[in-house]
Amino acid sequence: MLREYIPVLLLLGFAAVNAVIIIGLGEYFTRIKPSAIKQQPYESGMSPLGDARDRFSVKFYLVAMLFIVFDIETVFMIPWGVHYQQLSCAVPLVDKVCPSGQLSFFGLGEMLVFAAILFVGYVYVWKKGGLTWD
Repeated sequence: MLREYIPVLLLLGFAAVNAVIIIGLGEYFTRIKPSAIKQQPYESGMSPLGDARDRFSVKFYLVAMLFIVFDIETVFMIPWGVHYQQLSCAVPLVDKVCPSGQLSFFGLGEMLVFAAILFVGYVYVWKKGGLTWD
């Protein structure tokens, strides 16, 4: 029973030892000479404006969450696209081909429902003004 876990434990041990060695070498070979200029935040070659603790608009976070939602939509479309031929056949594939007369629109309909739900959410956010940047 324990023999099956030995490769996993070896991998975890190697990763842990490797991480400790890399961090240790970085600490040993790094020469830190702090100065006032090096301690300033870098903002694309410009002098920093304002404080880092300024308040951001809620719209900023709303747009960020919308980006994540539509990014996840893309992640769900990739496996669908890979298995589209299998999802659109009413019977199992024969030599990676759907037998004639067995074509189904289940795979396409599945993605159309998914995209329609996301489109309704997009229209809702648009109508609420979530995409306007004031």
